[in-house]
Amino acid sequence: MNILILGDIVGRVGRRGVKEVIPRIMEKHVVDFIIANGENAAGGNGLTPEIAQELFAAGINVLTMGNHTWDKKEIFTIIGDARIIRPANYPPGTPGQGYGIFRVKGKNVAVVNLMGRVFMAELDCPFRKMDEILLELQAVDYIIVDFHAEATSEKIALGWYLDGRVSLVFGTHTHVPTADERILPGGTAYITDVGMSGPLNSVIGVKTNLVLQKFLTQMPQRFESASGPYIVSGILVSLTEDGKAENITRIQYIERE
Repeated sequence: MNILILGDIVGRVGRRGVKEVIPRIMEKHVVDFIIANGENAAGGNGLTPEIAQELFAAGINVLTMGNHTWDKKEIFTIIGDARIIRPANYPPGTPGQGYGIFRVKGKNVAVVNLMGRVFMAELDCPFRKMDEILLELQAVDYIIVDFHAEATSEKIALGWYLDGRVSLVFGTHTHVPTADERILPGGTAYITDVGMSGPLNSVIGVKTNLVLQKFLTQMPQRFESASGPYIVSGILVSLTEDGKAENITRIQYIERE
């Protein structure tokens, strides 16, 4: 089973990037399933029905979310779509689903979304929530976890906590790819952050001048997604029949300016 993971899609530039890059990846690699984080796809904050359909039409099978899940009010019209997974550790009663199970090449693939609590909203414990979810996924062939979190230590800790119990743990949220991709001793593929699919010349997707003004003056700024060339970051992961990982490779495509 070959899985393509694309980092946080940011705004119009990020959407253009993934639409152009996915066919290029498919020409070079066998890809059975595509997951992307979509919580920044609509102007840098949130997701709308039109943009979700645009991304699904581009070949993405599942969109995971994060702390910007609710930024666009239109999300409530599509949050019930099984292909849109919001963090599972929101409190009970929150709309949407924290994981989904998808049939791929005759196998059941579970995609779980969790959100961290360090430097972020204090949701339910992602570690204990994942323990609960694993009890419901005992008949699943592959389990893939998007951990949308700020602190590298929290992400690494979850990777070790789930080693041998899931197929893949990948981090999102910081928009900066890390170089620590590896297969942990128990057979779980891991990376702290897959990076961003968005504007290359920006501060994690936002217009540089706006962020600089924020840092220099400490005055409120209305952030806007940057324009220009794109960078598309992600990983390719190969999984064996027994649900373990046999390879994880970082990928990155940068549009010529």
